Amino acid sequence: MKHSLLETAIGAIVLLSALIFLIFSYSTAHKGESSMMDGTYRLAALFDNIAGLKVGDPVIISGVKVGTINDIALDDKLYRAKVYFSVAQNVKLSVDTAARISSESLLGGKYLELQPGGDDADLKTGDIIAQTQSATNLEDLLGRFIF
Repeated sequence: MKHSLLETAIGAIVLLSALIFLIFSYSTAHKGESSMMDGTYRLAALFDNIAGLKVGDPVIISGVKVGTINDIALDDKLYRAKVYFSVAQNVKLSVDTAARISSESLLGGKYLELQPGGDDADLKTGDIIAQTQSATNLEDLLGRFIF
């Protein structure tokens, strides 16, 4: 009987520790995102090829996450991929900002990289970034290299 009581007590301590760890990890997991996403504005960009970019991927300037991809749709008139994304309100982008799709690594995910311009006028909610560079397709590059 003493063994089962001791085993039950140790099991309860282990479960309590696991519960505390889960609560702590959940509470700290989204702290950076929630503070950034409180105030955002929404922009869009048109691309010929988005190859692997998906909703929820980050928007990055100089290696720093400043936003998130919100939606991806096909433009009915131009038949290009239209990427909608939000950027933190405190990040002011000029109208000559360029957008390109980059890879985290050879096998990693994609992200939208913004390269701010130098114009005095800023982009506003709903604006479309005109200067874009589509994703580089690894299979096409290898095919060109081999053949």
